[in-house]
Amino acid sequence: MTPFLHRIHPELAGSLPHLALGKSPTPVRRLSSLDSAGAELWVKDDSAFGEGGWGGNKVRKLEWLLPDALRRGRTTIVTVGGLGTNWGLAAALYGREQGLKTVLALVDQPEDEHVRAQLERLRGSGARLYFTHTKARTILRAPLILARHSTRGRLPYFLPVGGSSPVGTLGYVEAALEIADQVRAGELPEPAHIVTPVGSGGTVAGLSLGLRLAGLPTRVVGVVVNDTLRLDEPALSRLADRAARLLRERGARLPENISRTGNLDIVTDYLGPGYGCPTPEALAAQKLSADLEHLTLEPVYTAKAMAALLDLNAQGHFGSGPVVYLNTNGPR
Repeated sequence: MTPFLHRIHPELAGSLPHLALGKSPTPVRRLSSLDSAGAELWVKDDSAFGEGGWGGNKVRKLEWLLPDALRRGRTTIVTVGGLGTNWGLAAALYGREQGLKTVLALVDQPEDEHVRAQLERLRGSGARLYFTHTKARTILRAPLILARHSTRGRLPYFLPVGGSSPVGTLGYVEAALEIADQVRAGELPEPAHIVTPVGSGGTVAGLSLGLRLAGLPTRVVGVVVNDTLRLDEPALSRLADRAARLLRERGARLPENISRTGNLDIVTDYLGPGYGCPTPEALAAQKLSADLEHLTLEPVYTAKAMAALLDLNAQGHFGSGPVVYLNTNGPR
């Protein structure tokens, strides 16, 4: 299926290739059991996005990143994540299907059963693993890792944490255009807000840009779940602007009067002790979502964002809504 970006801007087809890895559109539905107080709540469930129904928001980014790596003649991709990284596993497995080798630098995070199981999957993915333990050591070792995996003098294709580069951000520009199409089709009321976790920034930055391109006044509420990166509104707005600049550089004729970034609200009160650390509020939201709506969340990202949504809705923060919860979980 031709992506919305190519349908709206056919001039991008040659300069910005796309690789379909998931089935679109992902489903939307009312969360009627959770919205008894405050705004009407809906979910757009990206947890099923990807081949075999796994991968979540990571795969939307890889649909643009992997073909860009191939376009540049790279044979190896290098990226970074925690010990239980869904992002790293998705990059390794989807990259392998395209003939790309993957190298992962892994940073320590609190370990539980899920993280240990994920690490075993990483060991079996075919990726080359480097246990760099901390952000500082990862930065120090990065030049050596990149040099060691160069091919014929060409450095590997580097993917930042979570794939949140300007190219990767296009995955959620595309998703925002998909949401606008679902609104036009009557599948979803025009949302006043979209709530989603912020782990590396590409998802909310892409939504911010894509909603403005679609002409929707929807605000994006990003719930920060990572304390190892700068994820404030100015940083995320710059990433959205860089994605817009990339589209123009690749040939897209974007409207000159596109509204400035200003549709982002960043919430920082639900992180808890740090990245990967479950909170009582998140665990309660996880159980409530499963019991009442059969919605599968995990404690590192999506349950914290749901906890924020439920609290803010109960406080009347969203007014009458509607509010869409974007479920980015990528269960394996």
